[in-house]
Amino acid sequence: MNHPDPLVRRSQASHFFQQMPLTDDKDHVLVLSSLRNIAIAQPDDPEFPSLGIFTSMTRLIQKGIHHKQWLLKDQNIYIPYYAAHIIGTYATSNPQSAGKAAESGAIPALLELLRGKISWVEQRVAARALCHLASHNVAFRATMSETEDIVELAMEIASSCLGTVYRQFLATEERNRLKYHCELLTRGLGGVETENRKAEEWGVQLQEWCLYLLTCFAGKEIGRDRISNRREVIENLCDVARSSDSWHETAIECVVLLLKDPGTRNRALLQDYHRIKYGEMRLGSFEVEKALEETWELKVERKKKEKVMNTEELKQRETMAGFLKREGNESFWRGEVEKAVYEYSKALEVCPLKLRRERIVLYSNRAQCCLVMKEAELAIGDATRALCLSGGSRPHRKSLWRRAQAFDMKGLSRESLMDGLRFVEVGRRKDVEIPCFAARLVKKQMHATWPFAAAVKSEVAAGKCKKVERFDHGAAFARADP
Repeated sequence: MNHPDPLVRRSQASHFFQQMPLTDDKDHVLVLSSLRNIAIAQPDDPEFPSLGIFTSMTRLIQKGIHHKQWLLKDQNIYIPYYAAHIIGTYATSNPQSAGKAAESGAIPALLELLRGKISWVEQRVAARALCHLASHNVAFRATMSETEDIVELAMEIASSCLGTVYRQFLATEERNRLKYHCELLTRGLGGVETENRKAEEWGVQLQEWCLYLLTCFAGKEIGRDRISNRREVIENLCDVARSSDSWHETAIECVVLLLKDPGTRNRALLQDYHRIKYGEMRLGSFEVEKALEETWELKVERKKKEKVMNTEELKQRETMAGFLKREGNESFWRGEVEKAVYEYSKALEVCPLKLRRERIVLYSNRAQCCLVMKEAELAIGDATRALCLSGGSRPHRKSLWRRAQAFDMKGLSRESLMDGLRFVEVGRRKDVEIPCFAARLVKKQMHATWPFAAAVKSEVAAGKCKKVERFDHGAAFARADP
């Protein structure tokens, strides 16, 4: 690599790539680690791809799969992972490199890793490499002969990988974990907490790479047909599409492709769409008509009336609204919650629309009453009205907390968590100490929204492993490698 003559350097590098799979050298793992770092630093550099690095990496993967004795010798267990990572990195944004990788036979070798011939760690990096290859037309054509296998594998892994990662790593005692898994996860830095956090991230990434792979094939008829026949895959796609995850746009794209196809549309109708067209949210239903009527009255009719009112009348209405609010507060503290709701509602009827702050407090107070009466839906509505009036830059803190509680009552853990975190964030801006009740709610919802929660439940129910509580290091937010 350091030879001054580029022709000699290229010749020696090409010869080395040819000989690497044929020789047995314990230093090969160090070479591949360095090659991976070079690929990450210069993914668009065409030099190594033109010298046969893809053929060399493909043969090393095949050697690791078919020669277990060699794989378990020295540190060779790392080699298939590094080889697949190098292929995927060079194929990230360079179509020519992706085409060379496909021509070198990398796709069948990566498929073997995706089948789990070694472990879930190699599955993840193989899924990543296949996604990068499939994103380029020149390489995608090479995958067409493997469409059926790739789609089936991607669907299977997307549905089961979180359970696999939990069972094979997270639920495994520290002393029984594979050493090379721990080293790859932490890069030799960090203890059990870092291992757990990275394993969560990698498990979610494996699922998301598989979903992205499905999106690549959802553009083809054979791929759409197979995807739409798997209910759990559709549910996973819809869950990611509704989430705040960085991959939600990819999931939405895949669902849209399924909905556009007349042959798969009826198998992929979203529950939300069904509710809008046929359920309680359909136009013409009592709830929708009532909401439209209230909106028209508030935004149009009442605004017109107040526009022609004189200053004295507006002042009287403001005074009356303040009086009714105080009456409502007193009723609430006496335990007369229904009376308080009535008084807050009357106050909202007379309170001028321009008194934004007063209306925010009234809506928020009425939301608190609804919480006490266990009317979660009404509480969400009033808290949302208060938050809309307060604006996104400076949201009303009490309304955030009340809506978080209401979402929790309805079992909407993700929404409750988002409001809880926002409540904490707004408090920090004002140098307010985080209340214990807020910390408890956030912790509860982080447990409930843990990506592995469903996997834990199913694995424990099946008796495949013991229950392990969610780790307290915080949420594992997946961020895909480049």
